[in-house]
Amino acid sequence: MAWCLKLGCAMFGDYFTRALIAGVGLALVAGPLGCFVVWRRMAYFGDTMAHSALLGVALSIILSMNMTLGVFAVAALVAGALIVLQRQASLSTDALLGILSHSTLAVGLVLVGFLTTVRIDLMGFLFGDILAVSVEDIVIIYGGGVGILAILILAWRPLLASTVSPELAEAEGLRPEASRLVLMILMASVIAIAMKLVGVLLITSLLIIPAATARRLSATPEAMAAVAAVLGAVAVVGGLFGSRTWDTASGPSIVVMALVIFLVSLAVPVSRLFGRRVPHGT
Repeated sequence: MAWCLKLGCAMFGDYFTRALIAGVGLALVAGPLGCFVVWRRMAYFGDTMAHSALLGVALSIILSMNMTLGVFAVAALVAGALIVLQRQASLSTDALLGILSHSTLAVGLVLVGFLTTVRIDLMGFLFGDILAVSVEDIVIIYGGGVGILAILILAWRPLLASTVSPELAEAEGLRPEASRLVLMILMASVIAIAMKLVGVLLITSLLIIPAATARRLSATPEAMAAVAAVLGAVAVVGGLFGSRTWDTASGPSIVVMALVIFLVSLAVPVSRLFGRRVPHGT
C-alpha cells in the first residue's frame, strides 16, 4: 500500500498538481448535479446538508470510522429527517431547513469542542484545504465521481421529468419521490468527497455558481450540465493559480473565481450567441 501511494505521488507530482487534479475532478461532478439544485431551487437544502458535514466529522472521530463515510451517513440521515418532517406538514420547508442546518452545525461544533485529545483543523473543515489533498483523496474523488455521474446519467430522465412537473412524472410512472431521494443521496455523496477540498461553508457555492452561470449560456438541460462542469473546472484552475499568485486561501479563491465568471457572463449577449436558453421551469 505504501509503495502504491509513493508511486501515485510520483505520477501526480507536487501538492499543487494534486490539488488541480482533485479540484477538476470534483468540479466535473458538482457541475451537473448543481444544475438540479438550481432547477429545483434547493440551494438552502444544499447548505443544510453541507452544514451537517461537520457533525459527520465529529462522529467519525468519536466512532473511529472513515471520515468520508461518516459525513455521507450524516448528510443522508439529515435528508431522510427532512423528508419525514415534511410529511407532518406542521412547519414550512424553509423553517425545517433552518432548524436542521443550524442545529447540525452547532451540534458538530460542540462535539468538536469536547474532542480535546484530538487535534482538529477546524478552519480546514470549514473552508477546505485543497492543497493538502493526497493520492488517496484523488482516488476517492474520481472513484466516487464516476459512480455519481453514472447514477446521474441513468436517472437523468426521471430526475428531469420530476423537476419539470412532478405530477406529470408520476402520471408517467416515473416515481418523483424516488427521484428526489436519489438526488439527495447523490448530493450527500458529493458533500462527503468535497468537504476536504472546499470546506463545509463553501461546498454549496461550487454546486450553485457554475450551474447558475451555465443556465444563461445553455439552450438545453444537457448542455447546461456540460457547461456547468466546464465552468466549474475553469473556476478551480483559475482559483488555484490565483491563490498561489496572491497567497490567498485556496477554497475561497476557487469560489471567488466562480463568482467572477458568473459576473462576466452577465455582460455576455446570450440571446445573440446561443439563441434560446434553458426554460425557467428547469
